[in-house]
Amino acid sequence: MISPTIDILVPVWNNPFETRACLAAILAHSPEIRLIIVDNGSSRETELMLEEFSEPLGERGLFIKSERNIGLVAAINLGLARSDSDYTVIVRPHVMVHAGWLEMLVHAAETSGAGIVSPLFCGADAPKIPDLVPGCTVMESCTVSFATLLVRTEMRMVAGLFDDGLDGDEWCLREYVRRVAAAGYRTCITGRSRLTCSAGQQFGSVQRRNEMIQQSSAAYTSQWGIARHYCVYFGPHADTGALADTVATILNGARQGHRFSLLLHRRQYSDFRKMGWNGLHTAIELLPLSFLFPLRDLQRKILALRTVSPDMLAVRGGSEALFPGIDASISGDVLFTSFVPTQFQ
Repeated sequence: MISPTIDILVPVWNNPFETRACLAAILAHSPEIRLIIVDNGSSRETELMLEEFSEPLGERGLFIKSERNIGLVAAINLGLARSDSDYTVIVRPHVMVHAGWLEMLVHAAETSGAGIVSPLFCGADAPKIPDLVPGCTVMESCTVSFATLLVRTEMRMVAGLFDDGLDGDEWCLREYVRRVAAAGYRTCITGRSRLTCSAGQQFGSVQRRNEMIQQSSAAYTSQWGIARHYCVYFGPHADTGALADTVATILNGARQGHRFSLLLHRRQYSDFRKMGWNGLHTAIELLPLSFLFPLRDLQRKILALRTVSPDMLAVRGGSEALFPGIDASISGDVLFTSFVPTQFQ
């Protein structure tokens, strides 16, 4: 079997000592890769360090320089445009890699067919990536980070580059995840790789960053709509075997950025876990109901969910799914028709 080719892309803006340590760790723990370094308008000190580091690499390295700071996303796109390997792995300089890190990311992509794969992170300032359910090593998710991200080149050729008109974090990544999902590619997290992060660099003033976040949020919502939180109850007699199509539709909804809390009676909860439906997506949560007082527990859990998520919508997943004490609920038959897979344009 031929091993996939891999480029590792590091966008750099100053911080020469941290950057050098990151680059050295990448070379030490990532055999058979090409290193793409994008100097995003760094100081002369950093520029000299990068030139010195890149020169001995020969064909294993590619040094790209921007004369000014063009922004994180634009710098990443500059490197991606020069990458022709099977995979490109973005690593920001505040991340420290270790032995086996790359193999785990590539293994997750190869076995799942995902177009985007993220590791988990640790550290006081680590990105907030959802933890996987116990027993799962790979799960789909809509939440990833530019700190470290594997991108499949075949997917990028279809979906294009990141939108550098959006912020360099949440909304840019949300938009890209939606865009690649529309192209038929999945975004996954692997629990087999956990990287250490320090605080990432922030570009621009706090006011400017907040303005960009608001503009990016509005642009995302205008294109893709509002992401909602749904609480789904199937009723006490719903047969798990008859819910496969409904669960597949809910999974499509999760891929579109929505969150789902599934309230399940004990037998249903056990059956869902046996089917592996507890590990489908980080935005789908299974909540078991009390065996002795299920309806009372149902009401208590809905109130608890609404305390955290006031706009949560209650969904009747079956004809017998009645919510005690809840006046407003919507029919799953109506809701789920809106979660058909989107088509890439």
